[in-house]
Amino acid sequence: MAELSNLEQAFAAIDAANAADTRTTTVDGTPLPYELVYGQRMSAVLTSFAPASAPALQIAARAQHLERWAIPRSDYSMDRVGYLTWRNDQKKRHAERAGELLKPLGFALESIKRVQFLLEKKRLKQDAETQTLEDVICLVFLEHYALEFAGTHPEEKVVDILQKTWGKMSAEGQAAALRLALPEAVSRLVKKALGDG
Repeated sequence: MAELSNLEQAFAAIDAANAADTRTTTVDGTPLPYELVYGQRMSAVLTSFAPASAPALQIAARAQHLERWAIPRSDYSMDRVGYLTWRNDQKKRHAERAGELLKPLGFALESIKRVQFLLEKKRLKQDAETQTLEDVICLVFLEHYALEFAGTHPEEKVVDILQKTWGKMSAEGQAAALRLALPEAVSRLVKKALGDG
């Protein structure tokens, strides 16, 4: 792939789309668009975890929650079937929107299709880049979102989610997770999920 020079343009297009998010999160005292921050955190963790990642994987990481608000969770039944359907619809839309943003930037169709393949999480546990993307998603959740999640859900549900998160990760991802400086409350729940606490 010869699109490294287009990488910053791709990031800018994704960031501009995610900047339209009306939901905010506070970073260093400043409220910022929620999904804009999420995408930038994905990029930062990918750079740390797998610094030699190819452009397609870098773009997929940045676009992981591309305009996620466009398909509200509340439009689906509040059960496991509804959740899984919503999540699958999100993956398809993220892939579709990423393609729409990348095409005008001159990316080859083959490159766009690879980004879409990764965003749809195809061949998890078999495709190395899909697995790396999943590892990064899990690491970002643990580092930035698990504490808030734990504060709004029963402990048994949090432990169950952490066990499922752990099961999706590679051995390298799990090792990276154990090196994270997690808040004490999250660290305790991770240990419980792993049967260590």
